[in-house]
Amino acid sequence: MSYYDNYYFPPSRPRSVEGGIKAQSKRGEFGQTWWGRRWVQKLESFSIGARLGRGKSYARRGQVLYIDILKGKVDSAVQGSRSGSYDLEIKLKVYKRTEWKKLAESLRQQPFYVARLLSGEIPEDFERIMKEHGMPLLPEPRNDLKMECDCPDWSNPCKHIAAVIYLLAEEFDRDPFLLFELRGITREQFLYEITGAKAVKKEDSDEAEETAHASVPLRLGDDFWEEGALPDDFYGVVRTPPAPAALPKRLGKFPFWRAEESLSDVLDPLYKKASLRGLRVFQGEE
Repeated sequence: MSYYDNYYFPPSRPRSVEGGIKAQSKRGEFGQTWWGRRWVQKLESFSIGARLGRGKSYARRGQVLYIDILKGKVDSAVQGSRSGSYDLEIKLKVYKRTEWKKLAESLRQQPFYVARLLSGEIPEDFERIMKEHGMPLLPEPRNDLKMECDCPDWSNPCKHIAAVIYLLAEEFDRDPFLLFELRGITREQFLYEITGAKAVKKEDSDEAEETAHASVPLRLGDDFWEEGALPDDFYGVVRTPPAPAALPKRLGKFPFWRAEESLSDVLDPLYKKASLRGLRVFQGEE
């Protein structure tokens, strides 16, 4: 197959893309979690030869223009060696809400799985439980994963689809609930089914807090508009943070990052410089 593959579609250099999605993995394999690795294994089981290597190269070069993860499908576009980009679609079977409810009823009897899911992780044998309910999380037979690309390559998947699947593996590492969304249920809906507690969006909680504060009458004393003396320990210990950019790092990887350097590598030196500058300003040196 490699002979005909090279005969009909010899390796070509893709057109460079500005602002394309770049893989965080610069070398080696894709997929850091068990579910990310299994997702990649589904792609590699198709035996598409050199297209796998080209797909990795496309993912790392930033040839993928966008990726939209929707209910039951992924829409994307990839820039190849021709002037126009190629549109592609990846579809997975969507499970019914009644199926998710039955699964949730079973999970309520197993607190370990509920706790792991609430912490944003999928236990490795969770896939076995889903299979027992006839609804595997990752694609099983070939007809469960349908892929289409409008490029002229006869292979399915082609290198453009491979590039998107590799990038999806990184995205699933970051947020495993995107796999659930592809199967027809959002993270909020699924957690509600297994806990009965509705997830509260941050904007809703902020609005409720503002409303509560607004309902409390403000009492103005004689000294309300006067500047009071600050206690000696008002500022506490003032020093530069031991770890730069700690809060952004807690947020995890940026979804579908598009730059050469990782976000953490970009922010670290900026936070260090800002911390030192802020300390000098506080101490009156600037």
